Amino acid sequence: MNPIDLAGASFCTTNSLLTAAGAETVHDSTVLLNYCINGKAYTKSGTNADQVTPTTDAVTGEVFNTLVANEGCVMVWCYNSSGTVKVVQSEINDLDAAGQFTTASEFPLIPDTLCPFAYQVLKAGATAGTITIGTSNWNATGFTNVIVNVLTLPNRPQTS
Repeated sequence: MNPIDLAGASFCTTNSLLTAAGAETVHDSTVLLNYCINGKAYTKSGTNADQVTPTTDAVTGEVFNTLVANEGCVMVWCYNSSGTVKVVQSEINDLDAAGQFTTASEFPLIPDTLCPFAYQVLKAGATAGTITIGTSNWNATGFTNVIVNVLTLPNRPQTS
């Protein structure tokens, strides 16, 4: 058996319990979260209800790409060393008539200055209008939003 090298790793040691639902644009994560970035330990307080959802990508600094009908993407939720929520958006991929990705969605590259604590699979179905992350309500018509809380990112997102 080979030892696991955790030197410089970024991961959480507790479940963030991230939620983003309903007729609102905010998100919640109300548990004390222990995490590390590049091997250094941090703690995020548990008083994070109704927090403003970011509207810009943490890597590019640009406004998130908008989804239209029959498109989807993956958003990776992270904390930086200050405990500020940052989100990174994957490429947008097309959905088929059944609402499944026509091309396997992949995680965006996450810099080693961030610790992922959840990812979100977003799909704008055939009946969806324009969906803008951080601006459109989580329960917008034709829009699905599945959150997966993680300690570290898996090899690939579970998108169905």
